[in-house]
Amino acid sequence: MKKIIFTLFLLSSVGAFAQNVPREDFDKEMKALTEHVKRLQSENSKRQSEIETLNSKLSIANKSIDSLRVQTKENSNAISQTANELGIKIKETGDKNEGKITEVSESLSKNSLYGIIGVLSALLLSGLLYWLLRKRQKTDKTEVVEQLNKTKISIEESLVKEFGKQTNLIESELQLLAQQKTEGQTTANAEPDHSLALKVASEINLIERNINLMDKSTKGLKQLERSVGKLKDNLSANGYEMPELLGKQYHQGMKVIVTSSIPDENLEKGSEIITKVLIPQVNYNDKMIQTAQIEVSVG
Repeated sequence: MKKIIFTLFLLSSVGAFAQNVPREDFDKEMKALTEHVKRLQSENSKRQSEIETLNSKLSIANKSIDSLRVQTKENSNAISQTANELGIKIKETGDKNEGKITEVSESLSKNSLYGIIGVLSALLLSGLLYWLLRKRQKTDKTEVVEQLNKTKISIEESLVKEFGKQTNLIESELQLLAQQKTEGQTTANAEPDHSLALKVASEINLIERNINLMDKSTKGLKQLERSVGKLKDNLSANGYEMPELLGKQYHQGMKVIVTSSIPDENLEKGSEIITKVLIPQVNYNDKMIQTAQIEVSVG
C-alpha cells in the first residue's frame, strides 16, 4: 500500500514537474528518480531479509529460553526434593548421633568418676604410706643418731680416761728426762740424748690431736687439757719446746714437711691452713732437732 501511495505521489509530482520542465531535462530527472527508487527497493529488500533473519533467531532464542525455563523448573523441583530427603536423613542421623553421644557421655561420666575416685584413693593411700614411712624413718634416724651420740660420748670419755692414765706415765718419763739432763751436765762436752724427749713430744702431740677431735663438753676433757699443759711446761723446763703449728697459716719457706694438701671449699681462695700435725716440731735450746710433718688444707 505504501509503495502504491509513494508511486502515485511520485507520478503526480512528475506530471506537475513535466509541465514546467523541458523534455530532455524531464527524462534525466526521471532516470535519476528511477535509479533512486531501485536503490530504495534493493535496500528495503535487504532490510526485510535481515528482519526475517532476526525474527528466526528470536524465535529460536525464545524456544531455547522456554526449554531452559522448563529445565530450570525441573532442576528446582529435583533440588527441593533432594533437600527434603537430605533434611530428613540429616535429622535422623542427628537424632541417632545425639543418642549415641548421650550414651557415650554418660558412660564417660561414670568412667571418669570411677577413675577420679581411684586416682584420689591411690594418692591418699600413697600419701598415708609416705607419711608413715617418713615418720618411722625419722624415728629410726633419731634413735640411730641418739645411739651414735651416746656411743661417741662413751668412747670419748673412755679415751679421756686412758689419756689421763697416759699423762701419768709421761710425767714419769719427764722425771727420768730431768734425771738424764742432770747426769749429762756432770759429763763435759757430752752430746745429750734426745730420744726420750722426742718420744714424750710425740705422745703429747697424739693426745692433743685427739683432744681437738672431741666434743668440748666431754666429761674430764678440761682436766686432761690442763694435764697436757703441765706436761709441755715440764718438757720446756728441760730445754725442749713444741711450737704451736695447728691452725697456723702455712707459707712457703716454713721448715716443715707437708705430707698432703686437702682442698677445702670453706677456706678463702689461696689460703693454706695447717689442720693436722702428724709429727711435732721439737726445739732444744732454741735449735730445731726434729722437723714437723704436717697436713695442709687449701682454699
